[in-house]
Amino acid sequence: MALSTTDADAYIALNCIDIDDWTTADEAKKQRIVNVASRTLTTKYPRYTIPDGAVYEFANVLATVFNDTNRLAQAGLTGFTVDGVGSFDFKDGMVSAPGSDLSRYIPQAALDLIGAENGGIKLSKRRVYWTVL
Repeated sequence: MALSTTDADAYIALNCIDIDDWTTADEAKKQRIVNVASRTLTTKYPRYTIPDGAVYEFANVLATVFNDTNRLAQAGLTGFTVDGVGSFDFKDGMVSAPGSDLSRYIPQAALDLIGAENGGIKLSKRRVYWTVL
């Protein structure tokens, strides 16, 4: 797998819908995001071949998750106001501890690409859990 931010830029520009946070990130941040996306996918799915496209799909999502505004919510800020511009409030679900599990942000598009690369297997974020009624 030869991952690069240049290839990521081209892939994301052609295949993703919301790309604003990716395109506004500097090159160093893009490289960090691609590295983390790749590491998270290979750790979560060690038995599978991870195609570059899956890494880039996930990287685009991580760029949004870690944009300036969402980082405030993850740090525990519940809301803020900018005079004359607007007020921003965050849901409690946005608040997370540092180092939280990034695999919860893996998009289904990335899972579909991994599945296609590995013989058409079906990967899903859905899990079976025990529950008490």
